[in-house]
Amino acid sequence: MAANNKLILVLLSLLPLIIISATATSSKDYDTKAYVHSWCRTTLYPKLCVRSLSRYVRSGAVQNPRDLARFALKASLYRAKYTKAFLLKEVKNLETTLRPQYYALVHDCLNQIRDSVNQLSLAIAELDRVSRRQGKSQGDLHWHINNLQTWTSTALTDAETCVSQFPGRRMSKLKATIKGKVKNVEETTSNALAFIEHYAAARYRARRP
Repeated sequence: MAANNKLILVLLSLLPLIIISATATSSKDYDTKAYVHSWCRTTLYPKLCVRSLSRYVRSGAVQNPRDLARFALKASLYRAKYTKAFLLKEVKNLETTLRPQYYALVHDCLNQIRDSVNQLSLAIAELDRVSRRQGKSQGDLHWHINNLQTWTSTALTDAETCVSQFPGRRMSKLKATIKGKVKNVEETTSNALAFIEHYAAARYRARRP
């Protein structure tokens, strides 16, 4: 009985610490969510932006413009890789079913999304490099930022080019599915490019005397 009483006293003494810790965590989660939501409103696709960054919000990993840019690029790369795998499977299916009217179209789109994957991978690596070069010259910073913007813009153009090959609303189920998946790559990449612009502006402001 005495042991139980001691245990109760210990738990009661720890209760304020538990409450404070939980409140701090909740406050941090709320701040991170509010931060991401506020920046997502500056993109062309804010709802998609919030969804694509939700896993990073839950982990509390988003703290600054660099984090926003990096995780937005990673979200876009994930969608591009998923779409590339889907298109690769469809190209193989079309080869066996002998549907030439679809094969050329899907194959071209596959090549464009492959390029998007490569460009987004380069952009993520470049963002990591420019983040490590805090003390470099303004010209060096500009060169890295320009690479980052160019590769992300190219990935966006590739996705837009593929989407443009599926005009209108009346199309086969396969075309509609492909257009939807590639459109998703296009929109997430557009959001990533917006965050890169914010990051670049922040880095340039930090370099001003």
